[in-house]
Amino acid sequence: MKIRIISAIIMIAVFVPLLIIGELPFALFMAVLSMAGLYELIKVRETRKKYPVLLKIFAYIMVFAFCLNNFDSIEFTSQFDYRVMALLLFLFLSPIVFINNFDRYNFNDALFLIGSLLFIGLSFNLIVITRNFDITYIIYLFIITTITDTFALVSGMLVGKHKLCPKISPKKTVEGLVGGVFMGTFIATAFYYTVINSNCSLVFLIFSTMLLCFVGQLGDLVFSSIKRYYGVKDFSNLIPGHGGILDRFDSLVFVTFAFIIIKGILL
Repeated sequence: MKIRIISAIIMIAVFVPLLIIGELPFALFMAVLSMAGLYELIKVRETRKKYPVLLKIFAYIMVFAFCLNNFDSIEFTSQFDYRVMALLLFLFLSPIVFINNFDRYNFNDALFLIGSLLFIGLSFNLIVITRNFDITYIIYLFIITTITDTFALVSGMLVGKHKLCPKISPKKTVEGLVGGVFMGTFIATAFYYTVINSNCSLVFLIFSTMLLCFVGQLGDLVFSSIKRYYGVKDFSNLIPGHGGILDRFDSLVFVTFAFIIIKGILL
């Protein structure tokens, strides 16, 4: 517990100032985190088979670039250059022929790398864009994920009896989900209504926030299913006591994606 608390303090001390500063410093920090996130996905995949080192280096470079794409934008629209996408496909599909060994590298391996770096790069890039749009919105999303996760854990420990998805996450309970969503909705709604926009429809705000809380738990379960599939407890031990980067950002990634879908109505 002591290590977990110390790690949390260090994370807050590093992350919060960069979040406040925003712009390039925050974007660079998120790009580094995206590389760490990709490293974690590759690492769990390599419990089954190893990737060629050069291809992993290419993947880290590409995910860094994807995360920094239009890092100063406030528009929730993709502006990726097709030439970059073409380069991406050549970099990871062509080696299938040159390596000429399906046990070392094949089409499934290529798709895993391409999909992973696109997913991680776009996810962390979207967090950067959301911060650019307005810091209060990213705080709102952080409140949703943090409060929901915390109270889901507490509620589950206190009154949890019915398993939610035992094959994916044996410790999660229905009671924990309800408790987490209730508190996440209450606190995040109060923040949004008092700090961001008190002129919005309160009913729609409550409904939207509740939906985002559910989505956050869905994201947690999706990432848990990846760990369960590969037989690992955490994505890594980069954050002592907390696991890896993806263990901390799993809910936020899904909540951010859901937020941009409903933001046009919510704002």
